[in-house]
Amino acid sequence: MYRKHYQPEPQIPLDEFYMAFGGRLSRANRWVKLADMIPWDEVEKRYAEQFKSPVGNPAYPVRVAFGALIIKEKLKITDEETVEQIRENPYLQYFIGYKAYSDKQPFNSSTMVYFRVRLSADILKEINALIVERAEREKQEAEKNREQDSHKQGNDKSNDPPQNSGTMLLDATCIPEDIRYPHDVTILDEARQKTEKIIDTMFEKSKHSGNKPRTYRKKARKEFLRFIKNKKRNTKDFRKALKQQAQYVARNLRTIERMSKETGLCMLSRKQYRDLLVISEVVRQQREMLENNTRSIPGKLMSIWKPYVRSIARGKAKAMYEYGPKISVSLVDGYARVDRLSWDNYNEVEDLQRVVQEYFDRYGYYPEIVCGDKIYRSRDNLTFCKKNGIRLSGPKLGRPHIDPKKKRELARIEQTDERMRIPIEGKFGEGKRCYTLDRLYTKLKETSETSIMMSFIVMNLGRFGRDRARALLFVFLHLLQQIYWLFWKKFSWADENGVRGYFRSLYPATVKTM
Repeated sequence: MYRKHYQPEPQIPLDEFYMAFGGRLSRANRWVKLADMIPWDEVEKRYAEQFKSPVGNPAYPVRVAFGALIIKEKLKITDEETVEQIRENPYLQYFIGYKAYSDKQPFNSSTMVYFRVRLSADILKEINALIVERAEREKQEAEKNREQDSHKQGNDKSNDPPQNSGTMLLDATCIPEDIRYPHDVTILDEARQKTEKIIDTMFEKSKHSGNKPRTYRKKARKEFLRFIKNKKRNTKDFRKALKQQAQYVARNLRTIERMSKETGLCMLSRKQYRDLLVISEVVRQQREMLENNTRSIPGKLMSIWKPYVRSIARGKAKAMYEYGPKISVSLVDGYARVDRLSWDNYNEVEDLQRVVQEYFDRYGYYPEIVCGDKIYRSRDNLTFCKKNGIRLSGPKLGRPHIDPKKKRELARIEQTDERMRIPIEGKFGEGKRCYTLDRLYTKLKETSETSIMMSFIVMNLGRFGRDRARALLFVFLHLLQQIYWLFWKKFSWADENGVRGYFRSLYPATVKTM
């Protein structure tokens, strides 16, 4: 039962969409087709669960919230541009559930942030599963109808236990966050400037009659610029600059602590208080690394603005490390599922058995082939796959085979498996080139996760649309084939040349070239 402050709007047929300037919307439009692919009723149930309190202003319907996020992701535009596109385009207004065209602004661009917060990554993961299940169900129905029409159905084997079937592709990647490249000295310089502003705020609001506490901000800034502009700095210069900036920040923190005992921290804004907690942890980590003469530490903070971001080891040619969440993705029949999303680095080898078991829970049988990187070929995973009759791609463990023929055969199979992995690499490329997976510009941890899930939902919807188009094309070609055979059987008696001879007899002057 829906709460009073959330009233879902019923969907309207396309023909009932009213436009004051006349005309009707075309069913061939991409947004009309996309609206038919989304299970709005199921999405509505999961969205309404977010509103547990009976008080508050009525929220926007799920079709407005979810539809606006799809539009933003599909067009790869900003929140402000999304609002303008919806205001100008009647097809987009129909897509988000409007009953008539309106030239007014549908909502403020800042509302998009609330849409992303309410539609969390867990909810979008369930919605993505609903879309994939609907696509698979339509595909199975089309294949069943195809078998019935072509009379290729054999004996009913529904009672037989299902064998392993299908191919699952596994891989992991990092989604970079929009942050400045993390440099220890630069982070401490930013922390120093923030603590200086906190001291200024506390001094101004406390109305002290004495002098402002000394911060040595000019001297600290000169030392930082001297280091950062030096192009030939060595390890000694780095440790010296790091120690200097850490001392300045620690001094400011002691000043803030002393002032807080007199006036308290209630005069600080919410953001300043949050920054103060993060800066305290940054100084602690940097001092520990200086004492241990190392540059890495578990849970090292890479940004004061986004303290949840961690370094993800990639080992790619472009960069050894990337800074953002790491995701594990499985691809089955062209549809992608995000199986794991973590802001901490992890080994994706741990995901294989869990993902394969989820495949079994969905379909009732294990995949025949699992293709992934060599990292997935651990002994535990090999034992698990062998036990369940699954072939795990990649080379065998141990020494190469002695027999040259067997060695060439294994190399051929390995090369084939590498080619089978191309679609999942292409899926990552599609998300990073055509959508927003190349860089996350959202400012919150929750909204970043929502943005990632929306990219995969839009890619799966695009795959769903292409599968529907192929199914319609097959139906059309099958109908042409049936007409052809009926036509051939009806007119094949004309002469030994069949239809061509029949047309020659009717139009001898115009079909001499036949």
